[in-house]
Amino acid sequence: MKATSELAALDPAELYERDFYAWTRQQARALARLRGGAGNLGLDPAHLAEEIRDLGSEQRHAIESQLERLIEHLLKLEYSQLAEPRRVWGRSVIGARDEIERRLTPSIARLLARRLAKLYGRARRNARLALLDHPEPEVAVALPETCPYTLEQLLDDGWYPTNRHGLPSPEAP
Repeated sequence: MKATSELAALDPAELYERDFYAWTRQQARALARLRGGAGNLGLDPAHLAEEIRDLGSEQRHAIESQLERLIEHLLKLEYSQLAEPRRVWGRSVIGARDEIERRLTPSIARLLARRLAKLYGRARRNARLALLDHPEPEVAVALPETCPYTLEQLLDDGWYPTNRHGLPSPEAP
């Protein structure tokens, strides 16, 4: 993964291809510098900067949402005693990982690593509520307070936690 300073040194077109999120931040800063300066071409630099920054933020939020869904379903796969709906949870894990892979950039990956504890808290809350609905109250309260998964495990297509009750991975026949 390229460090932030290395990404900043890239030509804007190359940065756009390598890290869309970092490009949106760079372009928003450049547009903000235009504000009130060097001739007006009919552009609205302040609002353009805001909209470009928002594009990057939406990309980050979409990935964070998918990561929360991924963690929620991995927790249910690991802790639930139910044989069903394990396949549904497994398909959700696959879908979340696919969507993250499509959108993930190096700079967003660094942000995810720093925000993993917060994202885990949301995912844990959702998993807990879903397990209470099944109903598995004893399982819901057993979910760990801190994230038991690394970002590398979460993003690894072939990785699933071992079920605490001996149930097979949703990928198993």
